[in-house]
Amino acid sequence: MERGRQLTVRDIAELAGVSIATVSRVLNERSDVSPATRRIVLDVVEKHRFRLGTDARGLPRSRTRLVAVTVPFIEGTYFAAMLGGIADAIDDAGMKLLLLPTRSDRTSPLPLRMRLRPGTADGAVLMLPPESLEELFELQRAGLPITVIDPRVPLNEGIPCVVAMNFLGAETATEHLLQLGHRSIGIVTGPPGWAATEERRRGHQAALARAGIHSEPEMTEVGDWQIPSGRAAASRLLALDEPPTAIFAFNDEMAIGAMQAARERRLRVPDDISIIGFDGVERGELLEPQLTTIRQPLAEMGRTAVTLLLRLLERKHIEALRVELATRLVERESTGPPRSSKN
Repeated sequence: MERGRQLTVRDIAELAGVSIATVSRVLNERSDVSPATRRIVLDVVEKHRFRLGTDARGLPRSRTRLVAVTVPFIEGTYFAAMLGGIADAIDDAGMKLLLLPTRSDRTSPLPLRMRLRPGTADGAVLMLPPESLEELFELQRAGLPITVIDPRVPLNEGIPCVVAMNFLGAETATEHLLQLGHRSIGIVTGPPGWAATEERRRGHQAALARAGIHSEPEMTEVGDWQIPSGRAAASRLLALDEPPTAIFAFNDEMAIGAMQAARERRLRVPDDISIIGFDGVERGELLEPQLTTIRQPLAEMGRTAVTLLLRLLERKHIEALRVELATRLVERESTGPPRSSKN
């Protein structure tokens, strides 16, 4: 093979020992390819950093009027609210939405740079992307404008992103519990190292410090943003010799799990344990009692990300590459004074 020449689909087929048709099925994410064959082809693709050019696919160089949107969990209410805002903004701009689910449990998923080949879309909005900074920069170097919502890791200044004010939101949640009289507050965090986790942890700790309260290690449990992990984490907190009088879960899903854990122990919310979440998803209003939470402007985050992307597509200057939108406390029925202050 001639050194320095960009690989073609035929080259990939030869290196992988499969037919061109098989390579095409893998690149187009068809299901009629065995996992072993798919892995062989993708290994070759990754090793040679293969990228299809527009000429190889016969794709037009003109604008597609498509905006690709990656989303981890289509069924999740958190992402559904963001997606609604994105869809509205894209429709208002006279463009179409190309949805690309990015569930991490898929077998040998195609790299994002392959799914967003030249000509696939004019730009992309990436929701909580699992890709590394280098992979995101690679998309930019390939000429694809991108914006990110709720990045998993802190981003450099070169990548436009939209986030909620996680620090201030967590600070507000903790101050709410402190004002009710709670001094023993357990937290259920997201995965360590995630930007949202660490920002919310710092906000919580800042509020405690101002109140002269030391953050005890046993009052922290780790979840994965899902309901079962919240239930398990809250169960561990409630099993302590001196359990907390309130639990701050770093998202509503885990707060719902915490409410389940309280019910399993026949504890009444908020009489025996106060619980507050973070996100403000609609299902919190359907609970009994209704969930107190910190509401993120999820739909507005989606609309703002599209606005930034459209400015990139129009080659207009962007004043701020990181946009933080305000959160607010939604006080409902799941928080109240601790039992000791009622006696």
